[in-house]
Amino acid sequence: MLPGNEDRIPSRAIGDGAGTSLGTAFKSQLERHPAQSGIHLLSHGLDAFVGRAVTARLAERSIDVQYYMFRQGTVGRLLIRELVAAADRGVRVRMLIDDMYGGEADAVWLALDAHPNMEVRLFNPFARGRSKNLQFITRLKTVNHRMHSKSFTVDNQISIVGGRNIGDEYFAADPNLAFADMDVMAIGPVVPEVSEAFDLYWNNERAYPVATLMAPPQAGAVDRLRDDLAAFHREKQTSVYVDALKNSALAEGLRGQKAQFSFAPTRVIYDSPDKLMKGEGWKEALLISQLAPYIQQATREFILVSPYFVPGQRAADALCALSRKGVRVRILTNSLVSNDVVAVHAGYMRHRAQLVRCGVELYELNETIRKRQGKRFTWLPGLSKSSLHAKVMAIDGEIMFVGSLNFDPRSLNINNEIGVLFHEPQLAASASKRFDEHIGDVAFKVSLVSRGNGKQRLQWSATEEGNEIVFDSEPYAGFWKILGVNLMRALPIDAML
Repeated sequence: MLPGNEDRIPSRAIGDGAGTSLGTAFKSQLERHPAQSGIHLLSHGLDAFVGRAVTARLAERSIDVQYYMFRQGTVGRLLIRELVAAADRGVRVRMLIDDMYGGEADAVWLALDAHPNMEVRLFNPFARGRSKNLQFITRLKTVNHRMHSKSFTVDNQISIVGGRNIGDEYFAADPNLAFADMDVMAIGPVVPEVSEAFDLYWNNERAYPVATLMAPPQAGAVDRLRDDLAAFHREKQTSVYVDALKNSALAEGLRGQKAQFSFAPTRVIYDSPDKLMKGEGWKEALLISQLAPYIQQATREFILVSPYFVPGQRAADALCALSRKGVRVRILTNSLVSNDVVAVHAGYMRHRAQLVRCGVELYELNETIRKRQGKRFTWLPGLSKSSLHAKVMAIDGEIMFVGSLNFDPRSLNINNEIGVLFHEPQLAASASKRFDEHIGDVAFKVSLVSRGNGKQRLQWSATEEGNEIVFDSEPYAGFWKILGVNLMRALPIDAML
């Protein structure tokens, strides 16, 4: 059983950050675009790290951090060092971490929470001292719901929202695996909206202070962690990450108050932290319910990039309806080989033929691009060596959505998600153009071909080294992997995916 959580102390975003360095840094840009927010896309892993680390260095009042996963690798430890340094300067730091993987770093959370200017809470936690696997059985209805949101807000003046968790694989720091991803760094009126969403989760009854869940750390825990982080930073002095903090164009732009943003009407869309409760009107409040009207109003094109794509029958029918009314629908998702969750691919397989048959252009990531470092998908540069993880939509070359939302039942109906929707024709049109220009470099196109007996079968085609290659079954997947996913396909698990 979990302990009571009635004694948690509510707190709110610090709203007087306009006079901070970040509050004045982009004031002239914002004044030229009243009522609009500034958008800067972070597609490169290094820039995504720099955006978080440099703004943390510039923080003067507050930093609010919300993540589904916060690994303790190179990126995680370098970022924690920046958060501790900010707290040492008197900055209030609040960290809200989902507890799906939170238990991997309990000692770190306790040490950080012991800092007088830091507080760490775990969302929807598992009881300590008991088997996590057993709790998945005894508490499945509760622990199955996870806070999948990702946001990083400094001085209530600048926010980063998107698909990246904190882990080396999301920032190109893992030599063996990289997730191609996308974040939005935003300034202007949209930032207080992100802070409002953070506060709702932070003050929710399922956000447990770590001190409520665990025994206090030993005396001196903060000092020991600080020393350990300092030593780790010294070891990384020659790393590309430390170098990027010093010399990258984005780092210099943020420090010199010259970073450029695209300005557009922008809003944050997010699920309620009480999504689990399914109260009155809960479906209308879902992120996807708020996003659906924009998709349904598409008249020319709809582009969806989703690593985990399990539309279900209702959404598959809706995508087909878009296609039938003349909207060009293009979808990029992982192939069986690049997908790190095979069960998701099993759920997705059910809908491929229907989608292709009704005119949807369906693409699956080509695993062999890991070997072709020279080729890059300039919209998502990390795709030259990675598995797809970005969650992006583009509508009619005018509107884009970037966030944590996968197009699958888990994200749509179970987990808590967040994203930024902005009406910026230049960015959206550029995304559409780059998709068309580079999709052949990174993905197989899925099509239906006649078998000669009146029936049709799926086929995958791509161009590699100037030559067209064709597969009649899951590309590059061996016999046992294909067998396994087909067996899994027979299981009634779509609603859990």
